[in-house]
Amino acid sequence: MTDTIDRVFAVITDRQKNPKEGSYTNRLLDEGQDEILKKIGEEAIEVILATSSQGDERLISEVADLTYHCLVLLAVRGLSPADIATELDRRYHP
Repeated sequence: MTDTIDRVFAVITDRQKNPKEGSYTNRLLDEGQDEILKKIGEEAIEVILATSSQGDERLISEVADLTYHCLVLLAVRGLSPADIATELDRRYHP
C-alpha cells in the first residue's frame, strides 16, 4: 500500500512542478486549499454513506477518493505521506 500511496503522491507533486492541461489534480491545486478542504469534507461524507448502505466495494472506492484528496492537501501544505508515517510510528511504536 505504501508504494501505491508514494506513487500517487509523486504524481501530485509532479503536477505541482509540471502542470498538465486537463489534469484534475492541477484543477484542485489551482483552486487552492479551501476548495481541497471542501472536497475532503464531501468525500468524508461519502465514506460515511457508503459504510451505512452501499457495500464494501463502494466503501473502498470512497476511502480511495478521500485518501487521494488528503494527499493533495498534504502536497499543498508542503507535507508528505512520510510525515503521516512518522506520526503513526510515534503513536504505535513508542
